[in-house]
Amino acid sequence: MTFKTFYNSPIGLIELSGTENSITSLYFKDEDFNTDIKSNANLDRCAEQIDEYFNGKRKIFELNLQSDGSVFQKKVWDELLKIPFGKTRSYMEITKLLGDPKAIRAVANANGQNKISIIIPCHRVIGSDGSLTGYGGELWRKKWLLDHEQKFSNTEKQLELTL
Repeated sequence: MTFKTFYNSPIGLIELSGTENSITSLYFKDEDFNTDIKSNANLDRCAEQIDEYFNGKRKIFELNLQSDGSVFQKKVWDELLKIPFGKTRSYMEITKLLGDPKAIRAVANANGQNKISIIIPCHRVIGSDGSLTGYGGELWRKKWLLDHEQKFSNTEKQLELTL
């Protein structure tokens, strides 16, 4: 059975979907949504962690994820999960980590097929020249997310320096 709930984030409404034990999608919704929702404890836990993320209190999500995709897509998504909070990687860096520098278009395509945005941080992937390229949730949200993470990762560094 699939469950669904909504979270009102600082950058728009987010639709969370999942099963009894796993998160299956996180999408930004720009249109009206169906108020007939069936949430569960798993989605409530996800919404709490998303709230902590937006409030700068969570940098790593502790959720069971279920991503449907090809073996290659799952390898790309696994690499995305390794990008630290407040950092970015280029598409080329990801292809090199996967051992195939010629697969840049396939990596970009897999990144775009990620159904669990923010948690699987596809927003942290940028162009080799540092440009913000492609984001299903729109580029302004990608910029906001990167700025948000930068702000809270800098705060953490400043605290370390004062201790």
